[in-house]
Amino acid sequence: MRIAVFDFDGTVTTKDTLLEFIKFVRGPVSFYAGFLRYAPQLLAYKLGLYPNWKVKQQIFSHFFKGMRLEDFNRLCEEFFQKEGKALVRQSARIAIWEQLQKCNRVFIVSASIYNWIKPCASDLGIRDILSTEIEVDGEGCLTGFFSNKNCYGQEKVVRLLEQIPDLENNYLIVYGDSKGDSQLLKYANESHYRAL
Repeated sequence: MRIAVFDFDGTVTTKDTLLEFIKFVRGPVSFYAGFLRYAPQLLAYKLGLYPNWKVKQQIFSHFFKGMRLEDFNRLCEEFFQKEGKALVRQSARIAIWEQLQKCNRVFIVSASIYNWIKPCASDLGIRDILSTEIEVDGEGCLTGFFSNKNCYGQEKVVRLLEQIPDLENNYLIVYGDSKGDSQLLKYANESHYRAL
């Protein structure tokens, strides 16, 4: 079986969609004020002193905790229609189309949030998404926490192995652009690093 895996932010898209989504929903003033509040954590993360998932979850919680899931999903769809489509690389569209013709399964595997990847993945013809997912309380509101591990680094390999336990017996093609993709790129039979 042939399997193709695409990272999302920076590979399929030209920019980090978490940042673009926050700006879209909250506006530039709230965006910069929020990031200023978390500047010490962001600096500590850049210095390797603070985990990636923790600062990401804190920022996500700051902007979206308490929002109703239905409103969040509507905003994700609006974001894709109004801004997200323009963030998709034409070269990524072509590569995805080619792999959909050749491969048995094509995945997006990303640390980004499932809810705003989904409209883009559907537009590109991809059904399989492995990503970071959000926790929702009993009243249908976002808690500000993630419901699974941040899908970054080794977690990308773990998630793919959960879907395809005999992965080593298949032909794996991986597209990525950052250190968060390095473990999955090493696992691949065919690696495409910053190729799109």
